[in-house]
Amino acid sequence: MKRTIVLLAVAVFMITGAMGQATLKIGHINSKILLQAMPESDSASKKLEKSYKEIQSTLEGIQVEFNKKYEDYLKLTQDGTTGQLILKTKEEELNTLQQRMQTFQTQAEEEYTNQQTALFQPIQAKALKAVSDVALENGFSYIFDTSGGVLVYTAPDSQDILPLVKTKLGLK
Repeated sequence: MKRTIVLLAVAVFMITGAMGQATLKIGHINSKILLQAMPESDSASKKLEKSYKEIQSTLEGIQVEFNKKYEDYLKLTQDGTTGQLILKTKEEELNTLQQRMQTFQTQAEEEYTNQQTALFQPIQAKALKAVSDVALENGFSYIFDTSGGVLVYTAPDSQDILPLVKTKLGLK
């Protein structure tokens, strides 16, 4: 009797295990590779690069202006004949210019981040929709993104769906 119960338990375990394996389909994708393959990413990156260069150019212009005024201030302090009122005025100009430069840099970083989000959010949404569509069409239960480095093992029977998603998006 004990043997029959053990055999029955093993049989039930094997059957439910086999059923579970049949219904569970796991895939993986490297979303970074997918996003890089999408032409929209290239044009968004170019726009961001242009914006970055404009910001850098403006910041460098302010820095050049600051350096020139600082050199002028140093010459006045070494002269020894310049009055305290003029020196104080030049110091205030330098402080104001330095604050302007810091404010610009902070606002530029914020604007750059907002622009980056605005440009890449629709691309990421399109990629996610394609992944979801491919998963539904091919019966996947779970898809893991291997680009984050969180997944340390991929089972030999898991399927990389990157080619399927690229095909869905019409990419090579």
